[in-house]
Formats: sequence, C-alpha cells, structure tokens
Amino acid sequence: MTQIVPDNRKISPSLVFFLIHSMQIGVGVLGFQRIIAKSAGYDAWISILIAGLAVHIIVWMMYKMLRIADGDILAIHTYLLGKKAAKILCSILILYFVLLTTAVLRNFIEIVQVWMFPHLHTFWFGLVFLLLVLYVIFGGFRTVTGIAFFSVLLPLYILFLFLYTVPFSDFTNMLPILDHSIKDILLSSRDMSFSIVGFETLLFFYPFIKNPEKSKKWAHLGIAYTTFAYFYLAIITFAYFPEAQLDKNVWPTLTLWKIIEMPFVERFEYIGIANWCLIILPNICLALWCVSRLTKQIFSVQQRRALPVLALLVLVGISLLVTRDQINTVTNITGKFGFYFNFVYVPILFIVILITKKVRSHGKDT
Repeated sequence: MTQIVPDNRKISPSLVFFLIHSMQIGVGVLGFQRIIAKSAGYDAWISILIAGLAVHIIVWMMYKMLRIADGDILAIHTYLLGKKAAKILCSILILYFVLLTTAVLRNFIEIVQVWMFPHLHTFWFGLVFLLLVLYVIFGGFRTVTGIAFFSVLLPLYILFLFLYTVPFSDFTNMLPILDHSIKDILLSSRDMSFSIVGFETLLFFYPFIKNPEKSKKWAHLGIAYTTFAYFYLAIITFAYFPEAQLDKNVWPTLTLWKIIEMPFVERFEYIGIANWCLIILPNICLALWCVSRLTKQIFSVQQRRALPVLALLVLVGISLLVTRDQINTVTNITGKFGFYFNFVYVPILFIVILITKKVRSHGKDT
C-alpha cells in the first residue's frame, strides 16, 4: 500500500476530466493531421476513433490495477515484483517523463520561433517558462490541477473559430471512405501516439483523488472529449486541404488560423499560439510533478529538491535540440516509448496482476 495522502491535498473526482484532457491536448494538436494521413490518407479520421477507443480500454485496465494494488504505478510494480525490482522499473519512467517534457516544450518553442519570433533564444524562453512551471508545482498538486482546469476552459472558444474554414472547404476530399486497408488505418492510429499520450499520468496521481472509483466516468469523459477534439480538427483540416497540399504542411492547424479575419486582429495565429502557451503549461507541470513524485518515492529525495534538478535537465535538453531533425528524433522516440508503454506494457501488466491476484486468493483459501 502506498503512503496515505491527506484529504486536504486530494482533488474531487470530477477534476480528473481536466487532468486527463489537458495532458492529451498539447503541441501534437498543431500538426497531427499530416502525420496520421501519411499511412491512411483521409481515412485517418477512422484511426482517431480507433485510438480513442483503445485509450478507453487502457484507462479501464489502469483503474483495475490501481484498485488491486491500492496505490500508484510504484505500488503496482511492488505488488508484483517487490520493492527493489519495482524501483528499478519505475526509474525508466523518470527518463520517459523528462523526454516528454523536453519534447513538448521544444516543439512549442520551435513553433514560436518559426511563426512569431525567429530570433527567440531557446534557452532564455525555456528558463522563464520552467520557472513558471516550478512556481506552479511548488503550490502543490491542487494548484497543478487548477492550471489544468483553466487550460481547458479559457481557450475553449478556439474550437469554434475553426468553423471559419467551412465556406472554403470541400468535404468530398474524404471520399471514397475506406479507401485504405485495415493495416494502414491501424498504422495511422499508432502514429497518433505522441498526440494522445499523457493519460498515463493517472498511474501517478490516482492516490490524490477523493473516492477514486467515482472518478472513472470523468476520466472516460475526458478521453471522449479529447477524441472529439481530434476528430473535429481532422475533419475540418481534411475538408480544407487537398491531400497533396496537407503533406507539405508541417502545422496545418496553425495554417487554418491564417484565414480568420477580424476587425480588431489581422493575424489570428499570433493569438492562437499565445493561447497555446496556456494549453501546454499543464502538460509540463503535471509531467514534472509526476517525475518528481516518483523520484521522491524511489530515491527518498524531497520533491522540492528534485524539481529544480529535473527542470535543469529539461532546460539542457531543449538547448541541445537545434535542428528540426533533432527535434523530430526526440519527439518520435517519446511517441514510440509512450505507445509501447501504454498499449503493450500496460495490458501485459494488467494480465499479470489479475493472474497474481487470483493465485494469491487461491493460496489464502487453501
């Protein structure tokens, strides 16, 4: 059993909706359309629905495991393998979340550099942003949850602005439907990995939920909303761009903003990118909170001492990533690790823990 968390540090079950959704929406939303269309063309909207369904199943498995182990990911591994082996396996997750944080922040800085400020220095922007992240995390997990709440509600209006593209769209671009093989569609679903990862943070903050069993429906609602957001953006994008043109567009979501015209703003993509700063903030806050908590559990180091060191690692990481190829490499590695952890390792862990529970129950009965 994991260390008991005081009630005054826990969150209500409904806030899990915002934590799950805010972790799945980040820089991936700005360019996922081109990536998933590489394998399945404009049948890729089916891939989004398949990926969303897969996430629902994995989160259901996670809740089952967390309830059996009565704790977090470290408690699950300890239940199966003992303390020493559990700490060794969970140490790998520290590297994963540092990579995830580095990839998200560096991708966002690159977008700012390409679209707004070409001479923006990666190090200084990253330093200021990470200082803000540390300030939020030092406020505790409830503060991180509050940031996730506002990151979902405040930029909500952006979804409606994409409807500006409808008069210029041709929805017959997506015809004929099912023009690609099942294999291509499944490969496209796999290519969604970097965009939809983040829900695995449930394995870390589960002990901080009041009545965690009641949070199940909110977690699934968060996933459903994420799936809808990706599906909606994919349909809008596929209708607006011919397939050949989309293949040459690195950030199609940002390009869609370029056609928005308002009397008081000439280039709406500047406002969109500024809003995205708030959207990726909980990505980085929650990821660093998870890795700092895991560091505390494994190495017996206070979170307040571990956090600056982890943030420094991220700062060094983003400073070393200079070219687009380097950024893509780290992003792809992170996406693949997230895919194999969530969709391969977690199901295996689920099967093993069910067998272990059954064996132990049978042993007690005899």
